[in-house]
Amino acid sequence: MPVTSTRPRALLALSRHVVRTTPWATLFAGCVTGTAILWLLRYAAQKGHWAVDQNTMRFTVLPAIAALAFIPHTAFRPIVDATPVPAWLASAGQTIFTIPVLALTCWVQLLLISPRTAPGVIAHPHAIYPLLAQIAGWCALTIALAACTDRSRYADLGGAVAAPVSLALIALSIYGPKASHLLATPPAGPHAVTIAWWTIAAAMLAVTYAAMSDRWHRYTRTLLRPS
Repeated sequence: MPVTSTRPRALLALSRHVVRTTPWATLFAGCVTGTAILWLLRYAAQKGHWAVDQNTMRFTVLPAIAALAFIPHTAFRPIVDATPVPAWLASAGQTIFTIPVLALTCWVQLLLISPRTAPGVIAHPHAIYPLLAQIAGWCALTIALAACTDRSRYADLGGAVAAPVSLALIALSIYGPKASHLLATPPAGPHAVTIAWWTIAAAMLAVTYAAMSDRWHRYTRTLLRPS
């Protein structure tokens, strides 16, 4: 039987393996936690006559991004390497399957922070494209760190390493005296922030692909004979 004819079956079997090994509970916990916090803040804002805004969402989306650090992890890597498909498809598939969940979380949170205007009142809400670019950049950064960790000697720790590092870098981009002038609004302009974060997201996707395509077998060790 030709090797090419086994690839669809192997891809289907790998897809089932990817779905089973994706940490859905961690992802849903992060998404639901951040959304619930935003809903509680919105409820408190209505009682206290203040409002939630994009800055609030920048904090409430962080639990979902932290959960994303636990997603790209190839369980049983030697078994995946034995299939007639590229090994990076397992981690890439896990990441792709989480995109609809993250998109739904962002959409719900955007609805929660959308201002309510009275009928007949013309309002000009703030542009959301810098916020979406920041979230996309944060997600790409987290995935890249998780993919690099998965191909290192600390792969068993997984998101326990990638999550705090990614959150620290996100905090540095917001509060760093030099980085905030390029990556945060204000002081940077919306267009500059959007371009900067989409550029970072593209670079992090390239790093992610390089890390997922790495064929270094960390499980193989050379046994030295005693002299």
